[in-house]
Amino acid sequence: MMRRTATIGLIELPELGLFDSYGRNRASVRRGSTLISKQVLLANLQNYGYDAQLVNLKDGDYEGAYGEVTWGGTKLTKVYVGRNIFELKADEYDIWGVTNNFSQHREVACFTIQHLVRQGKPVIVGGSDAIAEPEMYLQAGASAIITDKSGGSNRSAIEYLLGNIPKEELGGVILADGSHYSQRGHVLRPEDWALPSVEVARACLGTEYWSAEYPGELLAIGSVFSDIGCDRKCDFCQTPNYGLGYRRMSPQRTLEWLAKQKEAGARSVVGSSDQFMARVLREEGRDEILEIMKGARELGLAMLWPNGLELRKATIGRGLNRPGTDLTPDEELINAVWGWDGNAGTFHAYMPAERPLDGRDNYAKLLPWQEHCELLRAIVRSGLPALSYGIIIGFEDETESSLLRLEEAIMQVHADLMSINPNLIFQVSPFAISPIPGTGQGKSLRELGLLRFDDPVLYGGLWTPSVDTRCLSYERIAEWQIRLLNIGSEKGKSAFINTDFSPAPDAVRSQQRVW
Repeated sequence: MMRRTATIGLIELPELGLFDSYGRNRASVRRGSTLISKQVLLANLQNYGYDAQLVNLKDGDYEGAYGEVTWGGTKLTKVYVGRNIFELKADEYDIWGVTNNFSQHREVACFTIQHLVRQGKPVIVGGSDAIAEPEMYLQAGASAIITDKSGGSNRSAIEYLLGNIPKEELGGVILADGSHYSQRGHVLRPEDWALPSVEVARACLGTEYWSAEYPGELLAIGSVFSDIGCDRKCDFCQTPNYGLGYRRMSPQRTLEWLAKQKEAGARSVVGSSDQFMARVLREEGRDEILEIMKGARELGLAMLWPNGLELRKATIGRGLNRPGTDLTPDEELINAVWGWDGNAGTFHAYMPAERPLDGRDNYAKLLPWQEHCELLRAIVRSGLPALSYGIIIGFEDETESSLLRLEEAIMQVHADLMSINPNLIFQVSPFAISPIPGTGQGKSLRELGLLRFDDPVLYGGLWTPSVDTRCLSYERIAEWQIRLLNIGSEKGKSAFINTDFSPAPDAVRSQQRVW
């Protein structure tokens, strides 16, 4: 007798808001973002033969309040927006999947799990936050938590919950009773991931981009995840904990993904790799990057790099941490990766910033200051139209003096780059240090006693400061964020980071929420 095809509902969680009494949202907003991980997951599960479908809870205008928090003397209401979680009917699918990579969405993820489990359906949970803090999700009723970021454990977990295989065949998963099953069998490479259908790719397209006002002619926005894992072990990052090493997609396969995005209607594509530039550490890796970027241009696509490409790897010495490594900009590689001809190439890139004097130890993996500035100049000369200069502030040793010096340095960088291209869209993204779960940095901030708010909706957004320094309060760090954010171009100003912390005008009525 033929077995019925199992149905799986994959949930994209709703968007969040933190509203004050005037209706102003103090949280970052990503309602129209491209659905990066869902595209990979849907494609793989459908390839396995499951009837997997996207359940997009961002798609709607329902607002559900679920709590309050006081920050900086202001009471904020936690609200999710999209579809009403509690109207989900669990019997629509045999199994449900919830993915959460960000602590900010943890509470809403847990509400969703609880609602579905109460109706008698199993829920599989994945994502960075669930791997780092599995207890929270198990308490909510998760049937299984996937700890294998490559996707290699998904099928066995599903088959176990369907009653088709015994526990002994599991790997890379934590079950509801807390039992851990270590990774076993095949860890997938991005090369192994199934190509999405046009329908899946289209369902996962984005209509907004986080870093700047986005040109309509570059919509819609697709995504490709061509590299997973990293060669680094930064203490603020969860990636080293996944135990994957570094795994890449071949140029041919990457271009097949890009072509599929274009076929689905994308005019630009988010390169969401953990470490795209890590390819240069292999002998043929530099040529792979040149081939991929050439292919993207031939497809007429604009590339977006919001995760930050490691600048040190764009040097003649490929960023190797050895004495005497040549840190001269690799002009050919830079032109390939960041160049823009007005129609194709790279339209926007997030740049990991430097600390010219103070705080150097926190940026030890990057470039010395002068070499950093020279590389930025080379990148802007390549034609890059839009640049987000990303900095982290609020380190343990941060002071008023260190921030003044940082401000002066960024203003000089801005002036220098604008002299090369007066039309450059230059934005500063001053993120607050955050106790990201599962990281050395998160552990250290808690041990130092500097964490003022242990509420994931605050610290999980990476914008709202939740940590004091030894000399400055979290409120002062917030003031510095706004001050630094105002360096740069008025044209193309990002609305992703909400900066309106001033008293509300009389025209704004109480509870008139503005997204």
